[in-house]
Amino acid sequence: MVPHVVRPAQIIWNQVVGLIFLVLAVGALSQAYKFYQLLGTDPKSGAQLFIALLFGLPMLYFGITSFMRARKLSRK
Repeated sequence: MVPHVVRPAQIIWNQVVGLIFLVLAVGALSQAYKFYQLLGTDPKSGAQLFIALLFGLPMLYFGITSFMRARKLSRK
C-alpha cells in the first residue's frame, strides 16, 4: 500500500517544486532581459544583469531537472 501512495506523492512533489523553480526563473530572467536592455545607458545594469543571471539560470536548471525527475519516476 505504501509504494502506491509514496510514488505518486514524489511525482507530484517534484512537479510542484519544478513549477516553483520555473516561476522564480522566469521572474529573474525577465529582469535580466530588462537589465540587458539598459546596459548601454545605466552603469549599474551590468552588475544587476550578472546577479539576475546568477540567480535565474540555476533556477531554470533546477526547474527543468525536477520535471525530468518526475517523468523518470512516473515511467518506473
